[in-house]
Amino acid sequence: MSLVESPPPSLEARIHGLLPALTPAQVRVATEVLRDPAAVSSSTIGELAARCGTSLPSVTRFCLALGLSGYAELRLALAAESGRSSTSWEQGTGAEVGPDDTLDHVLRTLLQADARALEDTVAELDVDALGKAVHAISDARRIDLYAVGGSACVAEDLRLRLHRIGRGATNWSDVHNALTSAALLGAGDVAIGISHSGETLEVLEPLRRAGHQGALTVAITNYPRSSLARAAELVLTTAAARDVTFRTGGLSARHAQMLVLDALFIGVAQRDYTLSEQSFDITADAVATHRSPSRPV
Repeated sequence: MSLVESPPPSLEARIHGLLPALTPAQVRVATEVLRDPAAVSSSTIGELAARCGTSLPSVTRFCLALGLSGYAELRLALAAESGRSSTSWEQGTGAEVGPDDTLDHVLRTLLQADARALEDTVAELDVDALGKAVHAISDARRIDLYAVGGSACVAEDLRLRLHRIGRGATNWSDVHNALTSAALLGAGDVAIGISHSGETLEVLEPLRRAGHQGALTVAITNYPRSSLARAAELVLTTAAARDVTFRTGGLSARHAQMLVLDALFIGVAQRDYTLSEQSFDITADAVATHRSPSRPV
């Protein structure tokens, strides 16, 4: 069976993922690149440094932080990506929704933003780390999920799906309960922390404690250099959609988080395919009487 090769992660997604780890001078460079990538691609390093009020070495260090060899490679990458779009990244994926915009416009704006985020998530995801997480969850004695706010809803969805195939997991959104549970984990257990920013203390603290107890720790976050990522053995990164009016911050990360958790769940189900199928049939039959019968046409 042939596999569809995913495109490489966009430069925009890589920049957004690195923003919290950049210096103030590098953030100014990143902001200018995000604001008008086409203009930056045709600028000299001196012109960009002047516009950003920073030095040439700061621009170079920004390029190196992105994994590029230098400013020349940044210009080539920007030219290639700008050529695929007639609008800037901010206009294309960070759109404003005005009071007079139609619902059709709202839907298309959301579709464009989320589709880009899902593509970038697939391109950036460490498939080797994903596979290790799947194996660990499949063999785990206990599975802890740590998440709060909107991420807790995503974690609860994973817990319910794992439960349906006979993999018991517990979703802790209260930090006291999470820390209590983490203190009782050990080798052979898995702890998964879900946080868009990777800096949510209610998620970070129990994940660290679980790691100290010997459990395998997994971070699901948008920022690969965040505290949560540094505390975990395995890191699964997401690429959040660009902010849209009334949907900012972590809210834009939900679909990307769900994509990663979907892959985790299906991977676990695949490892014992027959048992998973049987579990699905048994659980579907258990709730069958609670569905209204179809009306005759």
